[in-house]
Amino acid sequence: MKRTGRDKAQKRPAYDKALALLARREYSRRELHERLLRDGYARDETGEALDRLASDNYQSDVRFAGMLVRNRIEQGYGPRRLQAELRTHAIDDARIQALIDAAEVNWRRSAQAQLQRRYGASPVAEFAERAKRAQFLLRRGFDAATVNAVTRAEVDDADDADD
Repeated sequence: MKRTGRDKAQKRPAYDKALALLARREYSRRELHERLLRDGYARDETGEALDRLASDNYQSDVRFAGMLVRNRIEQGYGPRRLQAELRTHAIDDARIQALIDAAEVNWRRSAQAQLQRRYGASPVAEFAERAKRAQFLLRRGFDAATVNAVTRAEVDDADDADD
């Protein structure tokens, strides 16, 4: 009987499998743990492999979180979205806040850029359109105060243009 590539991969130690995954991109400890368990590795072997990867500095939740924050900011997501996503990776709240603060992002300018990218330079004429744009920004993870300020500024700019 011929062995498939999947059979050979199952024979690799958990450490080697996790290291191969990390060679492609950063992973959180939780993400690697779930992936190895899903691939059929024993819980104790998985834990030992992750401990060794961390001690060898191949896996770092701090490095992973920093990469994720930078990536999501470039994609135009707001701080609430970043917090929620990092929590799913078991990153603690203090670390999350420190990373977001260290990014030194002007969230209002970022929100305005997202509106510009999505809706262009057309001014907001009616309440329904303003609500639609506000919902868009809220889904992207911007807080209510920022969304309110940005969408009201659009209305004010439109009013100024009418004068």
